[in-house]
Amino acid sequence: MNIYDYTLSELKEYFKSNNEKEFKAIQLYEWLYKKRVNNFKEMTNIKKEIIKKLEQDFEITKLNIITKQIDTDVCKYLFKLKDGNKIEAVLMKHDYGNSLCVSTQVGCNMSCAFCESGRLKKVRNLNSYEMVLQILQVEEDLNIRISHIVLMGIGEPFDNYENVIKFIDIINDPKGIDIGARHITVSTSGLVNKIEEFANNPKQVNLAISLHAPNNELRSKLMPVNKAYPIEKLITAVKEYIRKTNRRVTFEYIMLKDINDTEKCAQELAQLLKGINCYVNLIPYNETSHTKYKKSEKNQIMRFYDILKKNNINVTIRKEFGSKVNAACGQLRSNYEEVK
Repeated sequence: MNIYDYTLSELKEYFKSNNEKEFKAIQLYEWLYKKRVNNFKEMTNIKKEIIKKLEQDFEITKLNIITKQIDTDVCKYLFKLKDGNKIEAVLMKHDYGNSLCVSTQVGCNMSCAFCESGRLKKVRNLNSYEMVLQILQVEEDLNIRISHIVLMGIGEPFDNYENVIKFIDIINDPKGIDIGARHITVSTSGLVNKIEEFANNPKQVNLAISLHAPNNELRSKLMPVNKAYPIEKLITAVKEYIRKTNRRVTFEYIMLKDINDTEKCAQELAQLLKGINCYVNLIPYNETSHTKYKKSEKNQIMRFYDILKKNNINVTIRKEFGSKVNAACGQLRSNYEEVK
């Protein structure tokens, strides 16, 4: 097993089962996440016999960086996993800190029409350690501290629910990477049953909903998940989530030229979200050669923004990243496979 797949409480149980004190787990965690050693033998305050046992029971492996692309305030990574599969992570520099967009699956089964990730179907879920290592590898490569995590890379996080929750526990632990819960955002395409489960999670992690359309007819064309969980059920689940957690929800809305960016769509969206404790994040589309969709014109995005504002909807326009790189989710992986 990979050592990065273990929470602190699990390692405490491991040491107890081996007749060792629990504090050894804290020492081990500090070596891994504070001092960032890559070898058990470097852990000088842990007894040699314990080191030998750790080497027998665990491995410390890293992801292989196949390639990275750099643009202003963004760095996109293509990683190779131990089994040869490939995933992406994207580092974005904001005025509030460094944010990493993490993948949760190899491929994705949601099949959103505009998304590059969905063209390559789900191969498997990522283990928790494979998500943790995305953070560690980028921090080591760029010699930076990552302050914010968004689970918006390849895959549907709630389709890999248990590993995602464990990943959050690991990176949120003060003895570990120590990323605050309010600096972690989980994005879902709308798996209502998992939103309901997530509402009972005690950690104050942010929830984002990939909405992208204000009505069922359009959303079902863009996002097949809407056929299983139509907008009415999704909005009901979101309202219940807000009631239970008292936390604001983000609705992500990719702006697609002449598809979902009309003034009529803006008015519908304003009515749909009226009275909900939320804000809308309008996202300029990253075009790819594999889809027919085009990026909305800036003046149209602004008209859409103004309509929401006039209807008292909190709304922002996301900063554009990666105009000179394969910025769309899954695009770098897809292009690499095609060239190969």
